[in-house]
Amino acid sequence: MNKQKIVVLSGAGISAESGISTFRDSDGLWENYDVQEVASIDGWYKNPDLMTRFYNERRAELEHKQPNEAHRLVAALEEHFKVTVVTQNIDDLHERAGSHHIIHLHGEATKACSENGKRFVQDIGYRPIANDEKAQDGARLRPFIVWFGEAVPLMDEAVREIETADIVIIVGTSLNVYPAAGLLYYAPSDAQIYVIDPKEVQPISRHVHFIKEKATVGMRQLYDQLVK
Repeated sequence: MNKQKIVVLSGAGISAESGISTFRDSDGLWENYDVQEVASIDGWYKNPDLMTRFYNERRAELEHKQPNEAHRLVAALEEHFKVTVVTQNIDDLHERAGSHHIIHLHGEATKACSENGKRFVQDIGYRPIANDEKAQDGARLRPFIVWFGEAVPLMDEAVREIETADIVIIVGTSLNVYPAAGLLYYAPSDAQIYVIDPKEVQPISRHVHFIKEKATVGMRQLYDQLVK
């Protein structure tokens, strides 16, 4: 018997309970920096040293954070379902919790690449990038992050995954950042859709099951409901 396929769309809310600050609050700041200064390609061209330092700090913090129960429950679903995680997060907590098929739409904090078009990607773990560090092509090494103003290269892969989903779980994201916000509409019309969020989520023009809880509580409720 073939396993049903689950696609999990995760965002900052799932990692917030692990102590990782959300990418963008209502005041438009991230760790007291203007988002455009540290999360846009224009910010990189303007001040690459600042952005290198900013992501070095995020990487150093990440080393000491741990997956929470929501991450672990997403991974545990693999025992019963075919699971793909499509995440907007740049942390590695899904990997460390045990998930195996993860699409990072916005890049990965533990990787670096050439500033010439995200080529020559390398795993750097949690170590800092030096300002004078070079990629294999001789260009400056930069964080492997998809910033505002850049294309989302894995978007097509994410669309292909959600097009064949039986169940879609949206956890920790309000789905208001495009293009990721449009992913839901590629789900089959008969797919079951669950939204886990303690806040009011913008209206979705499809029938969904809302679980108005934080990620750890909502994932426990949904896990117990799906695995019975």
